[in-house]
Amino acid sequence: MSKSFYRRNPLGNTGRLEHWSMDSEYGELQEVLIGPMDHYNWKDGNAMSRRSVRLGRQFDKAVAAKQYQEMLDVYHHCGVKTHILTPDEHLPYQIYARDSSVLTPWGPIITQMYSPWRRGEWVSVSKFYEQANIPIFDAVTAGSFEGGDFMVLEPGVILCGYTGERTSEAGLNQVKGWVEKEGWEFKSYQFDPYFLHLDVKFAMLTEKLAAVCTQAVEDELLDWLKARNIEIIDISYRSVLELGVNVVALGKDRVLIPEASKELVEKAKAHGLEVFSPDISMFTSGGGGVHCMCQPLSRADA
Repeated sequence: MSKSFYRRNPLGNTGRLEHWSMDSEYGELQEVLIGPMDHYNWKDGNAMSRRSVRLGRQFDKAVAAKQYQEMLDVYHHCGVKTHILTPDEHLPYQIYARDSSVLTPWGPIITQMYSPWRRGEWVSVSKFYEQANIPIFDAVTAGSFEGGDFMVLEPGVILCGYTGERTSEAGLNQVKGWVEKEGWEFKSYQFDPYFLHLDVKFAMLTEKLAAVCTQAVEDELLDWLKARNIEIIDISYRSVLELGVNVVALGKDRVLIPEASKELVEKAKAHGLEVFSPDISMFTSGGGGVHCMCQPLSRADA
């Protein structure tokens, strides 16, 4: 990857990309990057997959393939153009495309994986952006940084969690510096490594409406959200154990929620949202949900 391929202006004022950008988590989703499931299997490197094994669950690739297609069908039904990363036999968790890059208002950032079996994911995602002629904002070089912790919360504001593992303080501070030079607010939130990523317990559903497991976050975050006039749908800790808050806002008051997350499905509908709820249990049991499997490539401005 040539140095000139990175478009970030070190002084700020980089400028928005016309199409390959987003200014919120809930603007209408237009294009999305999905990880391939060709070589997917459960690894024991996260608490979610270890819990599934302890409970006697077993991975079934045929079932997983069916569930994967049902998820893609939802995107197609909603008019979202999908792109699939080229599979690599050495990357079993490549399916979780949320983590290997993040989309900002100024284009994508290539991230830096924490787990040894994921560190090669930057190669295929970098090749994808280059072949699709999508300019890259920059690439993380200071410590680890994974996309499940990064959220373009709403216009002008980015929220980023870090545990010191999946996203390290060094990686977070590097991205924070870039964002703040562009004139955006960057809210950092530290939490316990057990929860893997911030998107396990927090999600924006639509403008000023978020799903949060209040039992699993500190008052610091709740007070900050309330100060921004963001309404909170409280979701139980038990739902978090099944990745029930790991969802995708599709825009226009539509949201993609795992079928097993019955609590959030009901509460989202009660708030007037249109809900699509495929069964993706083969993936949530392995440590990632629908939010983990997708990286937005383009959202309409909020």
